[in-house]
Amino acid sequence: MSPLFASFTEKTGIETEVRYGGSSELAATLIAEGDGTEADVFFAQDPASLGTVDSMMMVLDESTLDLVDSAFNDREGHWVGVSGRSRVVVYNTDTDVPLPQTIDDMTDPVWANQLGIAPTNASFLAFVSAMILERGEDGTRAWLEALAANHPVEYESNAPIVEATDNGELEGGLVNHYYLLRLRAEGLGKHAENYYIPAGDVGSLVMPAGVGIMAATDKQETAQRFVDYLLSEESQAFFATDTFEYPLISGVPQPDGAPPLSEINPPDIDLSELASVLDLATRLVAEAGLV
Repeated sequence: MSPLFASFTEKTGIETEVRYGGSSELAATLIAEGDGTEADVFFAQDPASLGTVDSMMMVLDESTLDLVDSAFNDREGHWVGVSGRSRVVVYNTDTDVPLPQTIDDMTDPVWANQLGIAPTNASFLAFVSAMILERGEDGTRAWLEALAANHPVEYESNAPIVEATDNGELEGGLVNHYYLLRLRAEGLGKHAENYYIPAGDVGSLVMPAGVGIMAATDKQETAQRFVDYLLSEESQAFFATDTFEYPLISGVPQPDGAPPLSEINPPDIDLSELASVLDLATRLVAEAGLV
C-alpha cells in the first residue's frame, strides 16, 4: 500500500503517518487506546477486523457509501469497502484430484495431506466466521473437524501455499485469489490455477478491505479526503493492476487473469456480522486441532 499512500501525499500535499500491522492486531491496539488514539483512519483487510472497532468510527456520508455496492459496506455506515478479494481453491494443473463443487468437497479423503491452509491468517478466520453465519456453530465445527482429519498442511500465510501448489508440493490450497496473480507477475505460477467454487457457499466468499474514520479524530476533513482518494478511479485502478484485487467502484477494469466480480457466486451473508463471531471462529479452529 505504500505507493498508494505516497501518491495521496503527492496529489494532496497531506502527509501520512502509517502504522503497519495485521488487521486484527491493529484493531486490538485501537481498542486498547480508546478515545485517546492518535489514529485518524483505520484501513483493514477484512470486515471482521473493521467490525471489531466499528463503534469507534463515525458514520460516513451517504455520498461515500453510495460509491460501493452496499454488500461491501458496513450496514450502519461506519466503514466502506475499497477493494475485494475472493476465496478460491488454488490447484496444481497436473492434479488428478476432482475440483470441488461445494466447500464440503474439500474434506474428501482425496485431499488428505495435500491441501494447504493458513489457519491463523485473518482471511481464513474471516472465512470460518462466514461459515458460522451460514451454517451455525455445530455445522462449522463438523466441517473443521472433517478438514483436520485430512491432515492439511499448515502455513502462516497464503503466499507459500500458492508457491507450494505451483511447484507440486501440494495438490491445492484454500487462499485468496490475488496471490496466484501476484506470483504470475513475478514470472512464476505457470503450474497453478485458481478455481472458484460454484455452489454459492463460503468457498467463494468475497471479502472487502475497507476503511473508516475514527470518531475521535480532529482531522475529519483530511481523513475524508484520504477515504475519497481510496475510492477514486486512480486508486481503484491501482488495486486492480498492482495488488490484483477487485476494484469496488463502477467503471474500473477488473484485474487481469480473474473472472469479473459479477461472475463469482458468493454466499448471501451480512459481512457486518463477521466481527460478532470472530472469537468463536478462532476458538473452533483451535478446538479442531488446526493450530
